[in-house]
Order: sequence, then C-alpha cells, then structure tokens
Amino acid sequence: MAGRAPLSAKWTRVATAWLPFADAASTELPLGQLLRLSLFQVSVGMALVLLNGTLNRVMIVELGIPAWLVALMIAVPLLVAPFRAALGHRSDNHRSVLGWKRVPYIWFGTLGQFGGLAIMPFALILMSGPETFTLGVIASMGAFLLAGAGMHTTQTAGLALATDLAPAGKRPRAVALLYVMLLVGMMFAAFVIGGMLQDYSHTRLVQVIQSCAVITVLLNMTALWKQEARNRAATDIAEAPPAFATVWREYTARPSTVRLLVAIALGTMGFAMQDALLEPFGGEILGLSVGATTRLTGAWAMGALIGFAWSGHRLTRGGDPLRLSGAGGVIGVTAFLIVLFAAPLSAPFLLTVGALMIGLGVGMFSVGTLVAAMDLAKDHKAGLALGAWGAVQATATGVAIAMGGAMRDLIGDYAVADGFGAAMAGRATGYTAVYTLEILLLLGTLVVLGPLVGRNRTDASTPGSARFGLQEFPT
Repeated sequence: MAGRAPLSAKWTRVATAWLPFADAASTELPLGQLLRLSLFQVSVGMALVLLNGTLNRVMIVELGIPAWLVALMIAVPLLVAPFRAALGHRSDNHRSVLGWKRVPYIWFGTLGQFGGLAIMPFALILMSGPETFTLGVIASMGAFLLAGAGMHTTQTAGLALATDLAPAGKRPRAVALLYVMLLVGMMFAAFVIGGMLQDYSHTRLVQVIQSCAVITVLLNMTALWKQEARNRAATDIAEAPPAFATVWREYTARPSTVRLLVAIALGTMGFAMQDALLEPFGGEILGLSVGATTRLTGAWAMGALIGFAWSGHRLTRGGDPLRLSGAGGVIGVTAFLIVLFAAPLSAPFLLTVGALMIGLGVGMFSVGTLVAAMDLAKDHKAGLALGAWGAVQATATGVAIAMGGAMRDLIGDYAVADGFGAAMAGRATGYTAVYTLEILLLLGTLVVLGPLVGRNRTDASTPGSARFGLQEFPT
C-alpha cells in the first residue's frame, strides 16, 4: 500500500499534463459540473450550423430562393448583436425574488432558440409555394431573429455564469473548455445533420429542425440545473440597478477602451471577410472537390484550436494579451499572402496551409483582445465587458461577410467583362480583391493596437498574473 501513493500521484500529474482540460476542474467547480455547464455551448453550436449552413444551402439549392434574400435572412440575427453589452449589464444587475442573476436570461434565451427553430420548418413550407412565398419570407425572418436573439442571450449570460462559478486561477482552462465545446457542438451537429439529410426530403428537414429545437431545450436545462446559487442580495427588486448609459459612459471614458474596440472591429473584419469565400475560392478557382473544400474548414478549425491553446499557455504565464493579438494579426497577414499565391501557382496545398494559419491567427487575436477588454473592465462587471466584446465582434463579422460577398461579385463580374484588361479577366480577381483588403485591414489593426501594447501590465512578468480573460468566451 505504501508504494501506491507515489504511483497514484505520478499518474495524476501525467493526466493533468496530457489530458485536455483535466486541470480546469477545481473544488468550487468540479470537472463534471463544468462539462455539464458547457452543454449550452453545444446547443449554440448546433443552432449556428443549422442557421448558417444547412438552411442556407437548402433555401438556395432545394427551394430556389435568391441568394441575396437568404443572405439577408442569415444577417437578421446580427440585429441583436449590438445589444449584447446591454444584455450583459442587465444580467450583472438583475433583481428577482428568486435571487438569480444569470438563470432568467439563459432560460429566456433558450426559449428564443426553441421558438425560432420550432417556427422555421413551417416558414420553409410557406416559402415553397408561390402563393404563400411572401408570408413565408416574413415568418422566416421572424424565426431567424428569434433564434439569433436566443443564442446571443444564452451565450452572454451563460458565459458570465461560468465566470461567476470558476475560481480565478482556473478560469483560463475553464474558458478554453467552453470554447472547444462550441466547436465540438458545431462539428458534431454538422456530421449528424449532414448524415440525416443525405436523402433529402422536405419532411426529413422538418423532422431534423424540430428535433434540434427539442435537443436545445434538453441540453440547456441540463447545463443550467443547480448551477447558480440563489443570492439573497439579489432578491431586493425595489433597488434600481444603475442605468446602462451611465455604466457604458464610464466604461468607454478611457481612450484605451475606444481604441481597443476599434481594433477589435478592424481585426474581426480583416479575418471574417473570407468566411463565406474560402471554400468557393477552392472550388471555383483551384477546381477542388466538395470534400476537399470541406477539409479547408477543418484546417481552419484546427488552426483556431491551436491558437486558443497557445494563447491560454502564454497568458497563464503572464503574457501580454495585446502583444498576443498583434502576433495573431501578423500571422493573419502571412496567411492571406499565402492564399493569394495559391491561385497563380495552382497549389491547393498552399490554400490548406493558409486556412490553417487563418484559424491560428483568429484564435490568438480573439483571445488576446478578449482578455484586454476584461482588463479594462476590472472596475465593472463581467457581463458588460463580455457584451461589449461580443457586440463589436459579431457586428463586425456580419458586416465583413456581407462586404466580402458583394466585393467578390461586383469586382469579379467587372473583371470577367474585361473591365481591368485581359490580364485580370478572371473570377479570381474578385477573390484577390477581398483578400487584399483583408491584409490592409489587419495592417490597420496592428497600427491601432500598437500604442496599447504594454499598458496596464503591472505584473506581466509574473507567471499566472495575466487574467485569461473574460473567463468567458463568446463566440
């Protein structure tokens, strides 16, 4: 028996070192409870796959709906994104007779997700008939808006709840686990939904969407069960919370805050304009198969996971988050240069490498700016900072994707019509213009970030002193 204790201790150290996120657990938040809490990220990932992937393709290909109208529907949930800061502030200061701050927002967000997905099949049925097409479009807009509002609300309050529960020393790994669960939810949902719709029919699509609506409620209720303790201090409904406008003015009063939000917007746009173009670029310009272009998304996801893991490693050892974000921007510039050379060299391998590096840059830039936003919000509540980061990031992503698609079409059509001369008369010109603009945006991001690097880093040299941030990672 005496010899087993040292062996057990050694095995524990090995498990903590090599098993992913085994060290995210703590006495306050055991690993089982943390894994259960992360299920709300799985439901959000599933909804993202449905709204941005499956329904996108079905409406354009199977239902023959114009692409611009489908893009408009997908963009509708972004109308909610600018209000994430207000949602976070409200959850920080919520008063109820039950003493919960986060639970009511997660619950109503869940109802929004369920309602949007429950309405969607019937909206699609209406759009399939010419006489009910207009009504179907209106219903689809409402369904997308409801589901998007639910996702934003659930994620904002849920990630803030994770911050409340995790001790400060364990937040870096807990956040990494929550973000990875979002990616896991997206990948798992993509495989399962894709397999179920292999033999497509309208009836099968209705069954899949309604099943996802029910699964969303089950996942979120399981994640939420007995997570937030009732707080007597939050039961005083007579006490008015501070006005959002006042708190927001205080938050943005520092010049560094505004500069950081501008950098987040520019960097997010720089990385996101290619989101809807990378796979079409591989198929249309390099002649890759559907399977090969799908692997580009896998390469991007792998790069993002590597970037997130490396960011966590550096930040928990005292790394400067803004320096990390700048490194992500530099990697992004290099990645888009590699993608640009893939077409004239007819080298699909370069496109795969570029996709991997884009994901790596996104992971480093996103985590670094999130941590920096939380550092600036140290005198405020987590929900406000999370909401501000998420609002800017989500809004910039939507604008960038729309701009990228429009540029690709307009410039590409003009080039094919010999508008730039015979040397540039090809579809690749439109893609090249988008990637070039992304490089310029990322260079502008580095210019904006430069003056902020090194500020307010009192203990940067001390391992573990960097607050890995929000400790909650929005999307």
